[in-house]
Amino acid sequence: MRAMVTQEDGSLLWQEVAVPSLERGDVLVETYATALNRADLAQRRGLYPPPSGASEVLGLEVAGVVSKVGWEVDNWHVGDAVCALLPGGGYAEAVVVPQDLLMPVPLGWTFAQAAALPEVFYTAFLNVFLEAHLDKGEWVLIHGGASGVGTAAIQLVKHAGSNVVVTASSEEKLAMCRNLGADITINYQEQDFAKVIGDSEAGGIDVALDIVGAPYLAQHLEVLNTNGRLVVIATLGGKQAELDLRALMGKRIAIKGSTLRSRPLHEKVHIKEQFMKRFWRLIEQGAIHPVIDSIYPIADVDAAHEHMRQNRNIGKIVLQVREEAQP
Repeated sequence: MRAMVTQEDGSLLWQEVAVPSLERGDVLVETYATALNRADLAQRRGLYPPPSGASEVLGLEVAGVVSKVGWEVDNWHVGDAVCALLPGGGYAEAVVVPQDLLMPVPLGWTFAQAAALPEVFYTAFLNVFLEAHLDKGEWVLIHGGASGVGTAAIQLVKHAGSNVVVTASSEEKLAMCRNLGADITINYQEQDFAKVIGDSEAGGIDVALDIVGAPYLAQHLEVLNTNGRLVVIATLGGKQAELDLRALMGKRIAIKGSTLRSRPLHEKVHIKEQFMKRFWRLIEQGAIHPVIDSIYPIADVDAAHEHMRQNRNIGKIVLQVREEAQP
């Protein structure tokens, strides 16, 4: 089979590799589509190595067809249309997936849509609901509201009966956030988000989903309500900042760092199961869906990466590995 292999200089080459072997409980998925995540860009630059034992090929999610099953696989069969979260390996013609991580491709969805689902919806669900324990009616601040994670988080929060504040860099991106249900939208390039929130109907927030890191820490402490929760999932703006402990103590604020990729399999399975238990019915009904910015053939991976690097996307960027077909 072929895979997009990272070279020493950071370039990517579509080349022949060995088909990965199956272990107990694994299935081999013939890849039709995968999707980009910022982790791909970091790994390509040598800044984000895959977890121990994971494929060094980029790609954290897959949609395709089961082509082979290992022993003790009893829930899936050859020919099933599936999608899944991966620790790596998605930029390839096939990938091995533990059966407990698989989800069915929703009826009527394309493989491109299904490939855009796992990483961002799990990330949003994990951090807003399992880590921050969002309650109905609370206010959530989502930075990068037009990103894959942002567009997923807006939908989940609104369907959970809570309120959303988002930041983004353009009116086009903010308009998409409003279409998805965002209550308050802020252009972070022109406005101080803490001041806007303080002057708004929200007055403060209960949960902040932070991808920026250090530059926003003081503003988060300012805008978080008593018993507020700050969940840091990326540090795009910097990793080191001064922390006002008295502000933290006075409001009883909880700060949580969170990652998804490095978690053990049983935790990822738990996240998948809890997500499906709470939101899968809405996925199947079409009430919740991934927002797709663009679809590139796998041969145009460099252009796809550059599109993400320049922060031009609204929603997910998908890579088509095989000719698209209705699952």
